[in-house]
Parts: sequence; C-alpha cells; structure tokens
Amino acid sequence: MSAVPVILLLSGSLRAGSTNETVLRTARDVASAARVRAVLYDGLAGLPHFNPDDDTEPLPPAVAGLRAAIDAAAGILVCTPEYAGTLPGAFKNLLDWTVGGTEICDKPVAWVNAAAPGRGRGAEATLRTVLGYTGAHIVEPACVAIPVDRGAIDADGLLTDPEARRRLGSVLGLLAASGSGRP
Repeated sequence: MSAVPVILLLSGSLRAGSTNETVLRTARDVASAARVRAVLYDGLAGLPHFNPDDDTEPLPPAVAGLRAAIDAAAGILVCTPEYAGTLPGAFKNLLDWTVGGTEICDKPVAWVNAAAPGRGRGAEATLRTVLGYTGAHIVEPACVAIPVDRGAIDADGLLTDPEARRRLGSVLGLLAASGSGRP
C-alpha cells in the first residue's frame, strides 16, 4: 500500500479571515475524500526578506522549513489575493525563496482564484511567470476560479457550497495524480 499523497496548501494572504485561506482550509477539510492529505503552510509571516546572500547553507530556519515542506509534498495548491494588479509582496517573497532551491522543480502546482469573476488575473499571470522560473509543473486543469461568497462561509471558516467543495476535491485529486510517478 502506498502512502497518501500530501498536498501543500499555500495562502498568499496574511489577513485574518482571508477568503483565500478559507478556500485552503476547505480544501484541507475535503482532502480525505480526495484520498490525499492536505497540509496548510502557516509560515508566510515568519519568512525573512529574500536576500540572495542568505540563500546559502545553513538556510534561515524559516526558509529551511518552507523548502522541507515543499520537498515533502506531492503537489502544491496556491490561493492568493491580488494586490495592485499582482501578487502580494509577502507571497512573492515566499516564491523568491524557492528559486534558489530545487524542491519545487517539476512539482505539480495549481491555484484557485477566489476573487470575484473577472478579478485576480494579474496575480494569476505573475504566479504563472514566477512558477516558470522555479521549474514548477503547472497542472492546468487544476487551476480554477472558485469565487467566494462570504455568505457561504460557516462558523468554522469553511465553504458550505457543495459545488465549491466538490471542485476543490477534484483539484486535489488532479494534483495528486499529476505527482504520481514524478521524480
């Protein structure tokens, strides 16, 4: 019997009550039905500002933890807001720390755009560009838009919409399948 694949969930938001984190917490909630284990990364705020001079051994502990989490994952699911037409600075900083390592290279990655219809395209475009530099494997069918209606969030901070929950399960399954057999 093979191990259950781990999908690392990366939120691009530091804001408490973020709809992006709501999407990822919901993905974690539906993960078992998709036959995966989803792990929500919570170290975004603790990452030091990227400095290429510090991208050497020994890595700063927060960066070493990030890279270890990426390395241990079968795939990565991102949900990030768009700020000023692009990725939030803190999340771009996280991605900058992945460029010097090899952990994300060929790793299946997808994203969920939780913004209102027609919004968030700048963040998606920047994410696609940066992931190209890291060598990540973008799983196109798993890159989806699931706009979040704040009225469809329960007291536990999870999406209640059955279709959104089903789609998140499908995204996790696609990521896991894309990771099987990859180095």
